[in-house]
Amino acid sequence: MALVTRVDSSNTHGSVTPIVALDVSDRQAAQRIVARLGASCGFYKVGLELFAAEGPDVVRWLRDAGKLVFVDLKLHDIPNTVRGAARSVARLGASLLTVHASGGSEMVRAAVEGAAEGGGESGGTDGGCGILGVTILTSMNAAGVGDAWGRDPVDLTQEVIRLAGLVHRGGGVGIVCSGHEAAAVRAAYGSDLGLLIPGIRLPGGEAHDQRRVMTPPAAAAAGARWLILGRAVTAADDPVEAMASVTASLAGAA
Repeated sequence: MALVTRVDSSNTHGSVTPIVALDVSDRQAAQRIVARLGASCGFYKVGLELFAAEGPDVVRWLRDAGKLVFVDLKLHDIPNTVRGAARSVARLGASLLTVHASGGSEMVRAAVEGAAEGGGESGGTDGGCGILGVTILTSMNAAGVGDAWGRDPVDLTQEVIRLAGLVHRGGGVGIVCSGHEAAAVRAAYGSDLGLLIPGIRLPGGEAHDQRRVMTPPAAAAAGARWLILGRAVTAADDPVEAMASVTASLAGAA
């Protein structure tokens, strides 16, 4: 059975929760972002760069500050190793953790079991730490995936649906996918899998290193449960205003 992550946050708009990515190199930079956004953001992503620099303490700091935390480590290893890592992350109070769906359903289930062992009452939400399976990175297009996997042509939507099936069988709470595949996944799995959509950009914003991007209202309409907001907010001249723009657009889409 999948863990059910029930986000209790004033920053949840309708059924969609925005998460701001702390894609920075140290805790001081992260603290500046969190302090500047203040009460406008209650959910943050800690990715590989920040976690590698600061370790588990950065998750504890965010939890102590009353924030929910998505730990985006994209684990991919033998099931027993992933189980132990998920257990450790859940003990920190994380609400969400990513593994690579391509690790297979057995690996996903090991992560789910590890998170359950480490979650419980200490978890960042009532449902403990939910496991998300990363399908295809939004920095990759069909040509890039075909080159990496030695297959041509590649139907990205069908590959995302296939990988989503592995996550579903493994008991994951949801998947990470581009907004462009979200509607197809929703049609295939309904509400059984929550969708976390990265590559979110405000209208007129730059795509940066993402190839498949989408605006917040479009992602919400496609069935997103969580949205990852990176430089669209953190690199804005006024991050609070940018966050307010996202909030307003999601409220209008609800």
